[in-house]
Amino acid sequence: MEVADAAGQMAEVIVVGQRDAPISIEPRGLSVSLGEEQFAAINAVNVEDLMKYAPNFFVRKRYIGDANGVPGFRGTHSTQSARTLVLVDGFVISNFLGNSFGFPPKWGVVGPGEVKQFDIVYGPYSSRYAGNSMGGIISIATKPPADGTESFATAQYFVQPYKQYGTDKKFQGYTGEAGFSWKQQDGPWSARLSYRRLENEGHPQQFYQLSEVKGGAAGTPVTGAITDPELITKTPVSGAYATDDTAQDQLRARIGYDFSNGWNATAMLVAWLSDGDGTNPQTYLRDANDNPVFTTANNRVQVAGKTYTLPALNLSLSEKREFLGGLRLAGPLADWNVTLNLSHYLVDKQRSRASTGYDNGIRNGTGTDTNQGDTGWWTGDLLLERQWGRHDLAVGINSNLYYTDQTTNNVQNWRAASAPSFASRTQGKTRQLGLFIDDEWQVADAVWLTGGARLDQWRAFDGSIGTQSKTGPRFQDYAGRQKTAVNPTLGIRAELAEDWMAQLSLATTTRFPTVGELFQGKFDSNNNFDFGSFDPNLKAEESRDANLMLHHKMGDVRLTGSLFYQRVEDAIFSQQGFNQFGVITTSFKNIDLVRQWGMEAIIEAVDVGLDGLDLDFNAAWIDAQTVRNRSVPASEGVQFPRIPKWRLNGNLRYRLAEDWKFSTGWRYASRPNTNLEGTQRGDTYGYTSELMIFDAKLSWQVTDQTEFSFGVDNIGNDKAWVFHPYPQRTFTVELKWKG
Repeated sequence: MEVADAAGQMAEVIVVGQRDAPISIEPRGLSVSLGEEQFAAINAVNVEDLMKYAPNFFVRKRYIGDANGVPGFRGTHSTQSARTLVLVDGFVISNFLGNSFGFPPKWGVVGPGEVKQFDIVYGPYSSRYAGNSMGGIISIATKPPADGTESFATAQYFVQPYKQYGTDKKFQGYTGEAGFSWKQQDGPWSARLSYRRLENEGHPQQFYQLSEVKGGAAGTPVTGAITDPELITKTPVSGAYATDDTAQDQLRARIGYDFSNGWNATAMLVAWLSDGDGTNPQTYLRDANDNPVFTTANNRVQVAGKTYTLPALNLSLSEKREFLGGLRLAGPLADWNVTLNLSHYLVDKQRSRASTGYDNGIRNGTGTDTNQGDTGWWTGDLLLERQWGRHDLAVGINSNLYYTDQTTNNVQNWRAASAPSFASRTQGKTRQLGLFIDDEWQVADAVWLTGGARLDQWRAFDGSIGTQSKTGPRFQDYAGRQKTAVNPTLGIRAELAEDWMAQLSLATTTRFPTVGELFQGKFDSNNNFDFGSFDPNLKAEESRDANLMLHHKMGDVRLTGSLFYQRVEDAIFSQQGFNQFGVITTSFKNIDLVRQWGMEAIIEAVDVGLDGLDLDFNAAWIDAQTVRNRSVPASEGVQFPRIPKWRLNGNLRYRLAEDWKFSTGWRYASRPNTNLEGTQRGDTYGYTSELMIFDAKLSWQVTDQTEFSFGVDNIGNDKAWVFHPYPQRTFTVELKWKG
């Protein structure tokens, strides 16, 4: 890809993917830019689907409409959500209120049909971005208003025939989207408005297992329990958790104004409304009369002569009302180009109600009601850029404020949330202010040196935990904390010869703890509040990174090779274990030292043997190890959990005829460890398994305005797991119209 250098000449930079538009973030380290050509080859129902074949990259998407899709780069664990910075048109949608599967980016603020470009940069090699770029950066650019007036609409239907244990059902859903864009002729105004509706029946994400008991009263004899000898816990499977039947509405408005002095303003407002229904837990158990057994008088059952305790089959409902508002101003000021982004993400309502067991669920008995209070984040970014001789200079300020307040009550009627009594409350805030300077210097005709530095000042405050005790609510306030960090970056890029280019990037970065890691407590497996599940004294993660790339153009083929290295001190990770009473607890702790290094090879080819046959292929090898961990010494020298040794992704696209296109894609990941110690490796529920998925799509341009497509994801029906089950074979039909 070519960009203008400081002297106004076109200079080559290493970017994998589309070349029709410049990359929207600084291409330091491995950089990927995806556009319409790649998007058209993907069965995309959610926006994160558009990245599914990117090199050495994944999104933990468990089902269509999954709100917990955490992205990961290279050796990043699929619950380390705070290591990825995600932007939509420059506005932050990363949920840095926590660092786990429960704090993914807010993908739901944009649909796949609204995306013009996806830019992905691996690693923290630009001083412009905070330490949350330790894993990488994702920038989503949405489609701008078209010239004149344009209307558009899309409809999708999808179905997944799903079989696992005693569950055998077709899960289905749909999306519908419509909108229009308008740009004033010979005038300053423009606008793009859209509405999208998604409904889907998700497949079960967890399965119930019986717990063996010895002594005491016998249980009700039952049949239907399923034995899976590969499970981590070797007890029979008795049923499936309620599925997440989700309904989501998305309303988007983007308004632009071009001033006569070269400045422009863009305002964005998005509403994302979602409701989840988890009121259909499934039991596999049957009594002597073939009636389903959800519960018994003494909560015990008998299977093959052994007595077991029944798990509680809970029912639940959830509601979310979330809003994103952003304002962007850009234009010249003296000899500088100035860009200002201000945004606010508001969690206006997030409520989850759950029953305590099945009987209470169907009879509207006791349960819990969890509500988010004042929750969200503010972000601001000011960037000034100018050319100064052979220098491209940038200086700027980033700032953010993240805040949360969550209360859980015990209630007598879980649906109505009536007669509430206090159970727990967690709250806290973090604030970060960063200053940076970044310079790219053309030291010779074909050599560019980049250097930068970043100063971050971080503060955590107003943290408190409230729990119920025998004498009433008990609150613990935590002292505020603050820390300052300085991190440099350095890089060199050179054209070695015609069609050969190399780039070396070096960086250090600091990722500060989130509100959730510091102050947000959890409940243990006995449903008691676990005071060890958070740590107000967590240290910040500090990494040292290096990336060496070599790029070669060979006719219609482009080859990119990459070597990467990362060393993280005090890595923050959620570790699971048993307390002194044998109760399972989960807590955030610092791991003394984690190290990863690896290699990536990327092939991009056009007209491979046939006109119109294009290929993207990438392979990655990763060695990610826990080097030192005084909390869990048995994990030292072991491959970090959920990180495969190998990843292979690819996409093949072919234009069959003028109006017909066919594509196929594949994703492979070798079997990783499931736990820190490396003692759990498997291919069933509870493990992170090997993954081998093939997809296909056929598209027909019916008219100039109408396109029809049919696609299949996971053609081979591979049953893969990320503790939860990934989707099985799924069929999608889509109809698009534009006028």
